[in-house]
Amino acid sequence: MQRIPEPELMDDEGQARAYAEADFEEPNRRFAELYTEFVGTLRPGAAVLDLGCGPGDITLRIAAAHPEIEIHGLDGSAAMLAFGHAALAARPELATRVSFIEGLVPDAVLPCARYEAVLSNSLLHHLHQPETLWRMVRDRARPGAPVLVMDLMRPADEAAAQALVDEYAGGEPEVLRRDFYNSLLAAFEPGEVRRQLELAGLGGLEVLPVSDRHLLVRGRA
Repeated sequence: MQRIPEPELMDDEGQARAYAEADFEEPNRRFAELYTEFVGTLRPGAAVLDLGCGPGDITLRIAAAHPEIEIHGLDGSAAMLAFGHAALAARPELATRVSFIEGLVPDAVLPCARYEAVLSNSLLHHLHQPETLWRMVRDRARPGAPVLVMDLMRPADEAAAQALVDEYAGGEPEVLRRDFYNSLLAAFEPGEVRRQLELAGLGGLEVLPVSDRHLLVRGRA
């Protein structure tokens, strides 16, 4: 099935609210666990970059589980980040270690030139030019820094995409079901991601499926 791109930004307030209030407990918890397994404990004060942080749930999970780090969540949608700021306000113990920043890959202005780990969850499939993500990973990760990127994986056909929507978003609002379906059609296959990494000079990163709808990119810059 050919890829069908979707809009890059979720900048509608209603759409952002539906996403922020949806039940992403399982994939978000899994990504935070993957961070602990692959990145582990960094030096005190190490800066971590979370690209495409959306409403910030994963950013906050990782900050809470790893008190030694500070983490900067970047997203292009002010509507999404509004929910991140609200969630952070409810977690004052994290306020000195978490920052949410509005900006676009690869040219966003960030507090640090280089980071000791670079993360991203569910950003890649939104991008019309996926090379912008990999350029930012390459340019912003310190040499040897862990890189951990998870995203949707494009199914074989539209019927398979609809089956995934029915299984994992059957009880969600229609706007979320529609967005999930469109995101599956906009996602990349593992082979396509491997070619993107080769072109970006990141061919040493590993690409592997980790569920029936997700792929993972991991390695060291």
